[in-house]
Amino acid sequence: MAKPVRGLRFQPSGGSRAAQIPVGKKQRLTIERLANDGRGIAFLEGRTWFVVGALAGEEVEARVLGAHGKVVEARTERVFSASDLRRPAPCAHAGRCGGCSVQHLPHDEQLALKQRMLAEQLSRVAGVEPEEWAPPLSGPEFGYRRRARVAVRWDAKAKKLEVGFRAAGSQDIVAIDECPVLVQPLQPIMSRLPAMLQRLSKPQALGHVELFSGSAIAVLLRHMAPLSAADLEILQAFCAFHEAQLWLHGEGEPQPVDPDQALGYRLEPWNLQLAYRPGDFVQVNAGVNEAMVAQALEWLAPQADERVLDLFCGLGNFALPLAQNVREVVAVEGVATMVARAAENAASNNLHNTRFFQADLSQPLSDAEWAREGFSAVLLDPPRDGAFEVVRKLASLGAKRLVYVSCNPATLARDTVELVKQGYRLKRAGILDMFPQTAHVEAMALFEAS
Repeated sequence: MAKPVRGLRFQPSGGSRAAQIPVGKKQRLTIERLANDGRGIAFLEGRTWFVVGALAGEEVEARVLGAHGKVVEARTERVFSASDLRRPAPCAHAGRCGGCSVQHLPHDEQLALKQRMLAEQLSRVAGVEPEEWAPPLSGPEFGYRRRARVAVRWDAKAKKLEVGFRAAGSQDIVAIDECPVLVQPLQPIMSRLPAMLQRLSKPQALGHVELFSGSAIAVLLRHMAPLSAADLEILQAFCAFHEAQLWLHGEGEPQPVDPDQALGYRLEPWNLQLAYRPGDFVQVNAGVNEAMVAQALEWLAPQADERVLDLFCGLGNFALPLAQNVREVVAVEGVATMVARAAENAASNNLHNTRFFQADLSQPLSDAEWAREGFSAVLLDPPRDGAFEVVRKLASLGAKRLVYVSCNPATLARDTVELVKQGYRLKRAGILDMFPQTAHVEAMALFEAS
């Protein structure tokens, strides 16, 4: 019997496969340009590197976060030759925390990057440019975030509770003692939160913590086991010290410890108060949100005798201001609890010309009862997946004007193709700087029927 040959490796028929680059490896790179998401792009030995924290023209040392085929994801560890655009990162946790990926760019350059991202998507995917570019809607670049989810995880091996934000490119948790983008009322809560949580008796049963600042301050704790009386006392004392509501999320929906407390946010220009519960979708940037609603109303130009459709209505963020200007608003949302909350918000603000419906908006618009009379104008604010099935039928509703609020330029561009096919023109577009210090782009587009 022949002796087996050991140590041979059989290669695929296409030839040898290049060795994968290990996570953690450091590599010196020259950055050629910026990607649409703000990462630096470098090319080395047939691979394309995407480097967080690098700028065009820089020479950097990058640490590998992951590699897939010929694409390597990395973060900047050291800058040997800096771009003239680079500024010192305002946050002490820059480069480790995954939350703010472009804070090394001045704010005006961040806006320019986001403008290029939107223009490139509309041009490349849809082959169009708006007849008019609107100036960016922006506000303060720091102290804007009124909602944050704080990661909490028990490290059984180290017997340590980790509290903070997710690291860039991994599931690691970076301890945060101060976050420059949080609104000021949440800063002291954020800094004292880890020490308080470490006093609880079952740290391994803790999930995330959600912070919110609106008409009141709220702290929600997700927990996977019942809390002891002593733990509840610690939580209540912490919230009382910070004049915050305490919400708990065990089984079922989040609930306030004190059911008589109200939580929500105001749309001050319209004298509106919207109820909110932790877990609901809400725009995190209050100032830009108000500017966005005002611009949407200006662009849509609703008239007193018109019937307007609001798709993906959420809590009524657009529907309620619209209702103050038109004969009727029909608002549609996919999540039943949000539909109920929006209807309650309309009633509590004495708006009785609104109707709210639940529908699966990932599917084509059917001959629903609420759609039969048609609409003069439509406003839609879909999630990142966009609204492809919805926009395919919009022309059949008779709308002459359409405002599309997008949190993903790629799906906005894709849906623009369909709207152009239906005879709509892209009249105006611009970015909404909802998340300064990040490469996340929100946009608004106005379409009019030809």
